[in-house]
Amino acid sequence: MIAWELSEQLRLRSPARLKFDKARQTDLLLLPERVVNLNPTAGAILWLCDGTRSVQQIIGELETKYNQSNLQEDILEFLTQAIERGWVEKWP
Repeated sequence: MIAWELSEQLRLRSPARLKFDKARQTDLLLLPERVVNLNPTAGAILWLCDGTRSVQQIIGELETKYNQSNLQEDILEFLTQAIERGWVEKWP
C-alpha cells in the first residue's frame, strides 16, 4: 500500500500518454506495445495527473465535476493501482 501525502503531485509516467478516441468516444492510455481503453472515471483522473496538480487538487476537482463528496478513498485506490501498473509517478 502506498502512503499518500495529499500535497504530492502526479504525472503520467513516460512514455505513457493519453488520447481521446473520437470514433469510440473514450479515453485511451497509450503505452509501449499496448493500449488501455479507460472508463470515463479513470480517464478523468489520469487527465488531471499532469505534474501541476496535487493529489488534493485532483480530488477536489473531481468532487466538483461529479457533484459528489467523499471520493478521496476511491481516487486514492485508483491512483495506487495506476502507480503499481507504471502508468503514473509522483512528481517531482
